[in-house]
Amino acid sequence: MTRAAPARAAMLSHMARRPSARDLEQRAARLPPPRPAGGAQAGEALAMLVRRGLRPRLARPDLPFPRDLDGAAADRVAERLGHYGFRLFLRGAILARGPFRPEDATRYLDAAHAELAAGQLVELGLAERLPDGRLRLLHPPRSFGATLEWWVARELARRLALDVASGVRSGAPGVGGDLDVVLAAEGKLVYLELKSGPPKHLMPAEVSAFMKRLRALRPHLSIFALDTALRLSDKVLPMLSEAAGAGAPRRLRRDVWRVAPGLYAASARQDLVENLCLAVADGLAALAPEPP
Repeated sequence: MTRAAPARAAMLSHMARRPSARDLEQRAARLPPPRPAGGAQAGEALAMLVRRGLRPRLARPDLPFPRDLDGAAADRVAERLGHYGFRLFLRGAILARGPFRPEDATRYLDAAHAELAAGQLVELGLAERLPDGRLRLLHPPRSFGATLEWWVARELARRLALDVASGVRSGAPGVGGDLDVVLAAEGKLVYLELKSGPPKHLMPAEVSAFMKRLRALRPHLSIFALDTALRLSDKVLPMLSEAAGAGAPRRLRRDVWRVAPGLYAASARQDLVENLCLAVADGLAALAPEPP
């Protein structure tokens, strides 16, 4: 017997054991029914992700106040977050990781404004004063990021009457990180990436991850925004342009830029939410049909 004979015999034996079409059908018929697939979650923004074959779910809120905060109390917190100096103070308070003195929370506010912000934290029910004069957050989150997302999503929904979701886990295979804010605007999916630190802290890996999420989501519009008063042109815009394979960005107004078709960058110069609204408006106009 040649060496090939055993291998051929094994192959023929395997072929002889191959199930017939009847066997396959009977085996499939005996299987239990598949688990029901989850339906589209409430809200058009999340439903648009489901229609793209994703399985979005909301991340656990990581906020400096109770998750069920609503009504007038939520309005007061959102109103204060509209002040850039207060956001800087709260971000520093979170980074303190424990009791802190108002003047130590951030170097961007003088002692008087830091004390004012500290009093507002206490009035809003976000912090308490300790006997030694320090403050302690009552619901300390791990970072400021989710608070920024909560506030921006709330403001965009209020100003533009859009369906908005924040802190969304996309469920896209191989795509890490949450989707900070997603919006449904006139049948168009808008994806917003928010960074709470200054431009010098932005790493190329973060921009690469953002571009990877864009390829997975295929949104109609996307905005890369930094909650900073510092200009984006020195570091952020070159990184985005290179990653997108685009030419020189075009400035729309203040520090709002069209990096590429459907891709925008914005900072908090003067008003973060107003800048985001401007980017959404320009993006929707670009997607609209040309007038006759």
